[in-house]
Amino acid sequence: MKRKFNKVVLAFHAHPDDTEAFASGTLKLLKDKGYKIIIATMTAGGMGEINSTEQETIETRKIEARKAADILGADYYCFNGRDGFLFDTEELRINAIELMRKVKAGIVFTHLPMDYHSDHRTTCNIVETAAMISTLPNVPCNEAPLEVTPLLYHTAPLTLSDPLGSDIHPPHFFVDITSVIDTKMKMLTYHKSQMELMKHMHKIEDFFGMMKKANVDYGKMVGIDYAEIFWQHLCGGFQKEPQIQDDIKEFIIENGKKAIFD
Repeated sequence: MKRKFNKVVLAFHAHPDDTEAFASGTLKLLKDKGYKIIIATMTAGGMGEINSTEQETIETRKIEARKAADILGADYYCFNGRDGFLFDTEELRINAIELMRKVKAGIVFTHLPMDYHSDHRTTCNIVETAAMISTLPNVPCNEAPLEVTPLLYHTAPLTLSDPLGSDIHPPHFFVDITSVIDTKMKMLTYHKSQMELMKHMHKIEDFFGMMKKANVDYGKMVGIDYAEIFWQHLCGGFQKEPQIQDDIKEFIIENGKKAIFD
């Protein structure tokens, strides 16, 4: 008999717009199945504009993030790490554990450990460690320990390659987000501050269009219109039940075909 985890998903990424770009379609599908959605970012993305100060950018991006989260009725938390200068600290680990315990997270999303962006990799390391020890009573934080270690899932990087350009491990599963692509794009387009940044930093003329095309490209890999992709953290210390795969099984594709579950 499979263990059932609390139907609370904590999407915990580095910057405002990461959750929207990498996982918001799947979050919408889970919300429609009765899940509570929490969105958190390690930073407020203060380097993420070219025509305003860091503090002005922080204020703008927090507003954008809250508006996007509102589409899912999600709570939004920002840990105020410094964008571009994010370090794995004891304080951030404890804060992450406190949030997991406060919201009683059953499932956690974060970046891949081999993501292209150093802030993403740092966030992954903090979140992975926080999830692993979130049940331990000796952790010095103000919230009661979780009863069971949350399930941990990793979202896609901007490209399917590691920092050295090598292909990363194939996704564990694809999620068909065709029916919710409009919700995903509505959430993502609240992050208007990123348009000029992407033109300046990456020479990307249409950031939102590029992100939508990524979902098209993922979909083509398995013969659907739009997809998001995930890896489940299956190493020692973590639970391995495929709860997301079960709860939205009609949208899950594994090994190139719709998954079939008992």
